[in-house]
Amino acid sequence: MAKKRSWGKRLLRWGLLGSAGFLLISLLSVLFFRFVPVPFSALMVERRIASWFSPKPYVSRHDWVPLERIAPSMGLAVIAAEDQNFPEHFGFDWKAIEKALEHNERSRRKRGASTLSQQTAKNLFLWSSRSWIRKGFEVWFTLLLEVGWSKRRILEVYLNIVEFGDGIYGVEAASQHYFRKPAQRLRPSEAALLASVLPNPHRFKVSSPSPYVLGRQAWILGQMQQLGGVQVVKELGE
Repeated sequence: MAKKRSWGKRLLRWGLLGSAGFLLISLLSVLFFRFVPVPFSALMVERRIASWFSPKPYVSRHDWVPLERIAPSMGLAVIAAEDQNFPEHFGFDWKAIEKALEHNERSRRKRGASTLSQQTAKNLFLWSSRSWIRKGFEVWFTLLLEVGWSKRRILEVYLNIVEFGDGIYGVEAASQHYFRKPAQRLRPSEAALLASVLPNPHRFKVSSPSPYVLGRQAWILGQMQQLGGVQVVKELGE
């Protein structure tokens, strides 16, 4: 009986130490990347490990650039495509979540409601497969980003780590690969085309856009105008 109590105390102590360690590491990581360019993300690491077990060749492209060197139309395009309430919400768009739940009850084709903050948290810190455990961690890191970073910083990191194709991470690498130009010189139509393949760049292709992707590009361009243009990005707080 005494041994069982001893083991119980040890497990409790290890659990508390593990939880405290996780909290400390997550807090320090978010604080660190508030100021430092992100060299790689958890998604990049996951894709690299998966490539070791695949016969397909894998080349990773990733070039960090500050938001000032990304065309404002690119930030506007991802807001229009993925998260139109990004400037206002605190990490979660509850109206979008409610609409997604109602849609998913009626349709087999599931719809998500992840914000740019949630996507940044997931891509930067977590694994891609879906589970309630990962969703819980995603909520935690999303709250940390919203508390510790500005909206401008969240958008900057998102644009620098989001996946635009096999091994293509960030808008600078995508712009160079698909349009042979720096991200600073992207035209609104090119920004909208890049945004149109999100969040599934393995199914939808920038290099050979399907009618669906072209239709989505046109829709995004319309939404960019309705949102008020690039002033939306310029007004994001530091």
